[in-house]
Amino acid sequence: MVDLKKHGPTIALLFTMLVMLSYGIEWIRVTVGSARDVLLGPFIDTLGVPFFVMILILSGMTGLYSSLVQKYTIDYEKMQETQAKMRVFQKEFREAQLSGDEKRVKKLQGKQERMMQDQLDISRQQFTPMAIILVLSVPIFFWLLLRLPAVGAPTTIASGIVMPFLGAVTLSGVAFWIVPAWILWYMICSLTISQVIRKSLNIGGL
Repeated sequence: MVDLKKHGPTIALLFTMLVMLSYGIEWIRVTVGSARDVLLGPFIDTLGVPFFVMILILSGMTGLYSSLVQKYTIDYEKMQETQAKMRVFQKEFREAQLSGDEKRVKKLQGKQERMMQDQLDISRQQFTPMAIILVLSVPIFFWLLLRLPAVGAPTTIASGIVMPFLGAVTLSGVAFWIVPAWILWYMICSLTISQVIRKSLNIGGL
């Protein structure tokens, strides 16, 4: 039997890769997006909620459940303790190298392996919440892609947004370089709301 506690992070990483690969398969995007449209579609079709407001709402939801998943699956106390130890170690190791104390350097090199293993364990710990967050977030992105205004559609309150320095743009249009306006708006909303939520939950950044 597979030891989920031991191999959980690896399984989560593989699952995360599969979820990301599904983005390139059109029938999966359409099927998942259409299923989510049953729940979210009426907000636009019946209630007339503008698309940019839906992005704001969904990005806020994403920030909330992402923060909660991370809070209850990642040992932040251990993470902060490991990071503090690593900073102290790096300072000691640097001082030993500069002073030319080879005996101390060799002693610290032995300690370095243990420190690197602790860092690796912390990194592996993040794979599981990443997989959970992707499972919850991918259907939302597939729905956004499904309901995104067509490229070249006229800019209206239902399909566009007014952005600083850019003025009124269609959400499916390019905001700058190759970044679509809807992704830029989603990132702005998500990052802003997430910071507020994470601060209130007293959890650090990944």
